[in-house]
Amino acid sequence: MSLTCGMVGLTACGKTTIYNAMTAAGAASFDGSEMHSAIVSVPDERLQALARIYNPTRVVAATMRVVDIPGLQAGATDKPGRSNRLLQHIKDADALLHVVRCFTSGGLSPADDVIDPVRDVETIDIEMMVADSQTLQNKIERLSKKVRAGDKDAIHQVEDCEKIKKGLEQGIPARRQGLKDREIASIRECNLVSLKPVLYIANISSQDDAGNGCLEKLQAIAAAEGSDVVTVYGRDEADISQLNPEDRQEFLAELGLEESSMTRLIRAAYRKLGLVNFFTVGEDEVRAWTCCSGDKAPVAAGKIHTDMEKRFIRMEVMKCDDLIELGSETAVIKAGKQRIEGKTYEVQEGDVVVVLFN
Repeated sequence: MSLTCGMVGLTACGKTTIYNAMTAAGAASFDGSEMHSAIVSVPDERLQALARIYNPTRVVAATMRVVDIPGLQAGATDKPGRSNRLLQHIKDADALLHVVRCFTSGGLSPADDVIDPVRDVETIDIEMMVADSQTLQNKIERLSKKVRAGDKDAIHQVEDCEKIKKGLEQGIPARRQGLKDREIASIRECNLVSLKPVLYIANISSQDDAGNGCLEKLQAIAAAEGSDVVTVYGRDEADISQLNPEDRQEFLAELGLEESSMTRLIRAAYRKLGLVNFFTVGEDEVRAWTCCSGDKAPVAAGKIHTDMEKRFIRMEVMKCDDLIELGSETAVIKAGKQRIEGKTYEVQEGDVVVVLFN
């Protein structure tokens, strides 16, 4: 399961700079006709600790795909060709990283040099809501014959679609409408872009920017929908990402940072989406896998191989911390810290598992 995060934002917000800070891709800013994409490894110090125990042939980290989606502008959804391309990129994402400009900079037009995170967030939300409203209208029209024929399921779906559409027209993104499970089921096929979870990235250039009031405004927006804000020194961290790994920490420390933007953003994305990492270990491979918090053992096993989910029998489980502390599986078993779990077990963060299947 590879998490895909789509980066969205207005033009001139520094989105591609943030993308470079995350991925070290060194991508050039573009004119909006293309996108950038990179696969990054999810940092996890436990992998190396496990590798020291097993000395495996290879160590495989969990991964995240980051997509730098061309910048949006007010009225973007009025241009069908470009709009369809942008929306498809957004629909393909599991979560959105919304880059918001919180820095002051010369060289921009007077209109662009006015920093207003509230306006910028609303502009992106409006474009997504306009697109979602049309998507829901299309579904309502498709179901009209069934509704006229008295199909109860179709009637319920149309009622749910109309309610959510009304909320969008009132300026409330789908993710803020407090939708019930039945309502979400009614619109699942629509893949609404304003329903996707959003993490906000405050792009600043200095500590002075951190005190200009914009960060507080963005944090208030995020708090209202149960989200987070990650502050990134966009240009500086993009430059640091191009350095040798051993040199990066010193320069991050000068900015008062303990971790890179990639690490901070990945952790925030995992929290927002409720994801956990578990491990498989052995002499051939030590590997991290990702599943959703609350996934049952067969579902998590299916991330390793689909046959394991279909033919699941049981799962042997030990905690990664116990294995690292005690130094071997044998020691963990002797300490009574290995468990045998069945189909109802929910895989936890840091589980080391062996799946038995027929």
